[in-house]
Amino acid sequence: MQNHAVKLVIFDWDGTLFNSVGQIVASLMHAAQKYNQPLNAVDAKDVIGLGLPEVMQRLFSQAPELHEQLLTAYSTHYVENSVQDQWFDGVADMLDTLNTKGILLAVATGKNRKGLDRVLAKTNSTDLFVVTRAASETASKPNPQMLQEILDYTGVAPEHALMVGDTCYDLDMAQRIGMPSVGVTYGVHSEEILNQYSPIAIAHTISQLDQILTVDVLGISA
Repeated sequence: MQNHAVKLVIFDWDGTLFNSVGQIVASLMHAAQKYNQPLNAVDAKDVIGLGLPEVMQRLFSQAPELHEQLLTAYSTHYVENSVQDQWFDGVADMLDTLNTKGILLAVATGKNRKGLDRVLAKTNSTDLFVVTRAASETASKPNPQMLQEILDYTGVAPEHALMVGDTCYDLDMAQRIGMPSVGVTYGVHSEEILNQYSPIAIAHTISQLDQILTVDVLGISA
């Protein structure tokens, strides 16, 4: 990818910008235990990135009559216990640099709109992103509909955008729409899994992601 070809960077939220994976897993486990449903932490982690209805279907397909209660239990536990969750160290500076250099920033997340608005307010970043999409208002990943809506809103072609995410669902939806992607391994899925979707780069830390985005891809010098 040539420098300056990218006009728009779209970020996943949980596990990419926001250090919340551990709490999401704990809250899913809490909901499962409350309603005596089998669940292990590996499977709970693997569904992070999907919309909540898809999470319920994937994890608790044997108990569709409990999905509403399980969702409520998960959401209540998460809100009550995630007060300390915040951006990964270095994210704020990285986003500020990109924004200052005129790169459009967006969010595409498996969260619902209420949850996304809550964490946008918590991080004082609502105005930092030109557009955000939550799974509750569009199709869940890996369907690329949320990416298409972001492109339509910004007027940017997919080849001039970049998806950054920590799951196969992020990179899969980017690949489906012809959008380059960058994978990060400090969230949910491994480098081996992410590489199956042909990202242009893999970052193992926020520092590496910053380097990839600002220097390698965008050609921004310090």
